[in-house]
Amino acid sequence: MATFAAKMEKSIRYVATIGFFDGVHQGHKCLIRQVRAEAEQRGMKSLVVTFPKHPRQVLAADYQPRLLTTCEEKLRLLRATGVDEIALMPFTRELSMLTAEEFMRTLHVEYGVDVLVIGYDHRFGHNRSEGFDDYVEYGKRMGLDVVLADEYDDGGLHCSSTEVRNALGRGDVDVANDILGYRYFVAGEVVNGFHVGTKIGYPTANLRVADEKLVPRNGVYVVKVGDHVGMLNIGCRPTLDNGSNVSIEVHIIDYDSNLYGSVLTLEFVKYIREERRFDSVDDLKRQLAQDESTARGFVGLL
Repeated sequence: MATFAAKMEKSIRYVATIGFFDGVHQGHKCLIRQVRAEAEQRGMKSLVVTFPKHPRQVLAADYQPRLLTTCEEKLRLLRATGVDEIALMPFTRELSMLTAEEFMRTLHVEYGVDVLVIGYDHRFGHNRSEGFDDYVEYGKRMGLDVVLADEYDDGGLHCSSTEVRNALGRGDVDVANDILGYRYFVAGEVVNGFHVGTKIGYPTANLRVADEKLVPRNGVYVVKVGDHVGMLNIGCRPTLDNGSNVSIEVHIIDYDSNLYGSVLTLEFVKYIREERRFDSVDDLKRQLAQDESTARGFVGLL
């Protein structure tokens, strides 16, 4: 498996699909399975073409995305689908101005795409009023077959990256994970915090995550950290008068090694409660004990 950042070898021809694929959720994976099946049937290689940056970042300089996956995370998830190749296509203003036919010709000539599988609601090219029938006609002119993918049966989940973001925005980890087909995760370097957790019996690792990574709504969660279970707090720690700074702090149950400088990946398992101010530190400690009891209920189950 290779990831291509430049143009593909013209001697190899591909069945391909294209998209941003943020989160690589169940709908994306269903589309890619169809690409692989089409490639196998035709005796060709399968290819996913994606972008390293969200197109809106290029078209709107002030757009600050909150993405489900960084580029590296997305590539890792795409590789896990079993697709033969992945091509990173740089998205530019010039590319955004291409017509659908010009864009398809770029895929055909420069990326070796002979068969293009598109999602049932996918649009590309400068004129978004064009649709599948237009793409088929353009393809005929250049020797590129256009295949309409079957719609993913999401069982009423409304499978999309937007729906995952909305679910995480309200702390609905169950729905987000169902759409993704895996536990939503956040990775970050462990950095110095305020060390207050240690003083009250709940030492925490304070994480610094990528700016573009979407962090779920403030609150307390059960998370999986490697082979361990943790209780995670996202928020401003109002009882400790932390101001408006949002911190991401995890207490890993039955684990006390020094983690500073290491990178942790937190998989979201369950939303426990909202963050709130307590009247005293003792009240906070009593609530943390309840949170720990909830989290311990998942030990050995994940």
